[in-house]
Amino acid sequence: MNQKPTDLTVNDAKSVTFSPTGPLSGRITVPGDKSISHRALILSALAVGKSEIRGLLEGEDVLATAAAMRAMGATIEQDDDFWTVYGVGVGGLMQPETAIDLGNSGTSVRLLMGLVASHDISVTFLGDASLSKRPMGRVIDPLSAMGAEFTARKTTNGQSCLPLTVRGLCPAVPMEYRLPVASAQVKSAILLAGLNTPGITRVIEPVPTRDHSETMLKGFGANISVETDGQDQRIISLVGEAELQPQNITVPGDPSSAAFPVVAALLVPGSDIVVENVGINATRAGLFTVLQQMGGDLRFENQRTVGGEPVADIHVKHSKLTGIEVPAAIAPSMIDEFPILFIAAALAEGQTITTGLSELRVKESDRLSQMAEGLMMLGVEITENPDGLVITGSGGKPLRAKADATAIKTALDHRIAMSFAIAGLVSETGVSVDDMSPTETSFPGFADLLASLQSGAQDTAR
Repeated sequence: MNQKPTDLTVNDAKSVTFSPTGPLSGRITVPGDKSISHRALILSALAVGKSEIRGLLEGEDVLATAAAMRAMGATIEQDDDFWTVYGVGVGGLMQPETAIDLGNSGTSVRLLMGLVASHDISVTFLGDASLSKRPMGRVIDPLSAMGAEFTARKTTNGQSCLPLTVRGLCPAVPMEYRLPVASAQVKSAILLAGLNTPGITRVIEPVPTRDHSETMLKGFGANISVETDGQDQRIISLVGEAELQPQNITVPGDPSSAAFPVVAALLVPGSDIVVENVGINATRAGLFTVLQQMGGDLRFENQRTVGGEPVADIHVKHSKLTGIEVPAAIAPSMIDEFPILFIAAALAEGQTITTGLSELRVKESDRLSQMAEGLMMLGVEITENPDGLVITGSGGKPLRAKADATAIKTALDHRIAMSFAIAGLVSETGVSVDDMSPTETSFPGFADLLASLQSGAQDTAR
């Protein structure tokens, strides 16, 4: 990688230092929504006929899902600006010849476990070192009740992890399942299993999570309904043995990826940027609401609907942020964005208090401990609690690394890496990140995008 006239210094094969170089400016787009991209490939592969997908995220996680669907019989081809999928139909999945390696993608493995659970095939899933540590029990339990059988590696504390083999049952047993923990992945796994299961599969969701699965299943022609009871619980009912129709899909920009340039522009003095074509689904837009509550100058412009999803251009200007107590109820709508919110909190005035985040301990890494450790290295006053962090911000003063600080440890977590890259832009002397390669899972070209925003500001100043 050649050093650009921006924020990057490459220290070795993987470590990179991000340093401040002035305001950010320009109009950018971010990669396609990861959640929608996974589901677009899976549902297209279950439809009968030809589907086309534009704007698909071409990161490693989504490519792993594409490879898995190919291994189970779908034909998936990449053209210059779109992907074509020829589906095999619900119930038409084929036995793969070998184990399927899903790299770092937790979404892939959990959704595909559900898909396989109601098909008469046996599939072994593998993953990298990070994915192999992530617990799978919360998906295994409901799918086992539907009749699938699982063989998984057991950790010393009894957790079921990869490598893992799923032996599907066809016909599977329909069920009603109340989610014990808010999880869009568990919900989606059960619904995907329900597609090839006779009768009605029902999921009760006490706390709303991202609803891309429900929206896309309906768009593909599944008989699915969503109701709300008197306790504000969502009841999702799916009629099985579905026949899905092929679709033409446009994937909006990922709000989880947009979070990084948005927060960077809020924190770097003099910044003024627009992130175009970002999905603002209410079940995903919690971070933007919280940043506005903290005083962020963040506006949705050109709001529209694309492929059934609300989309907008996000106009962001540098702002003085104030710490707040983040409601635990909003966590499901921004669960992946808390690492970058912690960076914003580190520069805010006063305390930011977060709770209800125990889910972050079982992501690609223990995101609470990883973020707390890294922020303390940057001199941030922080308290780590079992289910959240309390951060006392600098009031806008640049972050100052401790004298003995080393490169921030990412634990192979793409969101940790990108969050501390943004921290480097608002530091005194830069922040070194030990490994930026995990960003390829969700945000290919992340460093180049930051460079373009900095170059845009320099061009404007000329």
